[in-house]
Amino acid sequence: MTGWPDGYGRVVLAETGSTLDEGLARVAQDPAPFWVLAHRQTAARGRRGRMWSMPTGNFAATLMLQPHEPPAVTALRSFVMSLALYNACIEMTGRADAFALKWPNDVLLRGGKLAGILLETTGQAGVMGHLAIGVGVNLVAAPGADEIEPGAVTPTSLRAALGLTITPELFLDALARAYAPLEQQFVTYGFAPIRTAWMAQAARLGEQVLARTGREEISGIFEDVDADGNLLLRTPRGVRAIAAADVFF
Repeated sequence: MTGWPDGYGRVVLAETGSTLDEGLARVAQDPAPFWVLAHRQTAARGRRGRMWSMPTGNFAATLMLQPHEPPAVTALRSFVMSLALYNACIEMTGRADAFALKWPNDVLLRGGKLAGILLETTGQAGVMGHLAIGVGVNLVAAPGADEIEPGAVTPTSLRAALGLTITPELFLDALARAYAPLEQQFVTYGFAPIRTAWMAQAARLGEQVLARTGREEISGIFEDVDADGNLLLRTPRGVRAIAAADVFF
C-alpha cells in the first residue's frame, strides 16, 4: 500500500458548511488539485439541491481540479470518481463481490446505496474554470427511509452491511490513492478505458430499469453507457440515450 499521491494537497477540517463550498472558496489561493475533508458538514447538499445527510463518522470530501478539457468531457470525471470509490472500497474491505456501480455515479453495497458524487464547476462562456467533485460515503450510518425519494435505492452503510468501522481520514487516504492513477489514465487516454472498467462493475446491466429525467419516465433494458457517458436503454421504440436522470430499479 502506497502513501498519499504526489501532487495532491490535503486539507482536513473539523467542521465546515459544505466541502464543496470550502473547496471552491479555497481554490482562489490554493492550487488544484487538492482534497478537502470535513468531519462535520452543517450545510451538505446532494444532486439537484437535495439535502445530504451527514451523521458524525461518515465521509464527506471534495476534490478540486483544474481541468483543461471541454465541459462535456470534464463531466465524465463522475465516472472516474465512482470507479475510484469502487476501488477504494475494495482496498478497505477486501470484498470485491459486495460492491457495484449505479449510473451515473453511485456506489452500491449489497444493493443498497453506499456513496454518491456531485460535480460543480466554475467558469463562464463555455470556458472551464475549476471542477469540484464532492463525495459522500455512508461509513457508519445511512439516511432513513423518510430522507430519500420514494422508490429510490435504500441507503446502507459500511458498518451496517459489513460490520466494519473505517475512519473518514483513513478512507480519504485510500480514495486519493485510487483516484490519482485513474485521473492520469483519463487525461492520457480519454474516457474509453474508464468506461470499460466502469461497465465491468455496472449494476443491473441487461435488466429492466426506470430512468426519471424530470420531464418524463423511460423504462427499458440497461444496455450500455456510450462514449459520452449517456445511459442507453432499449425500449419498445428503440434505444434511447439519456444524458441525465435518476435511475430506479
